[in-house]
Amino acid sequence: MEKMVKYREAITQLLNGYLASGTHKENPNVEEYVSFDTERDHYQLLSLGWENGRRVYFCILHFDIKGGKIWLQENNTDYDIISRLEEMGIAKSEIVIGFHPADVRGMSEFAAA
Repeated sequence: MEKMVKYREAITQLLNGYLASGTHKENPNVEEYVSFDTERDHYQLLSLGWENGRRVYFCILHFDIKGGKIWLQENNTDYDIISRLEEMGIAKSEIVIGFHPADVRGMSEFAAA
């Protein structure tokens, strides 16, 4: 259980830190939101608004915690997420790159699932 608390705190810190950095903010009509579902362990940073008459709804970052591991499901940033997680004491063996196909995950230094 202690590991799960550590994972939740790390993900929350990462998402809030990225949001607070403001480096991604380009359009005042598009807002960024963090969404934390701590009961089911889904965590996202989203863009929502309007740009040039078109609706914007975009997932910037998405994490899940499942099977006792952190799953990075989406990363549409240049932010070095893995290094930040490692700085927080989370090993690559505890991280699954969920946007890679299952057969590719086993060939990396990260958890396969």
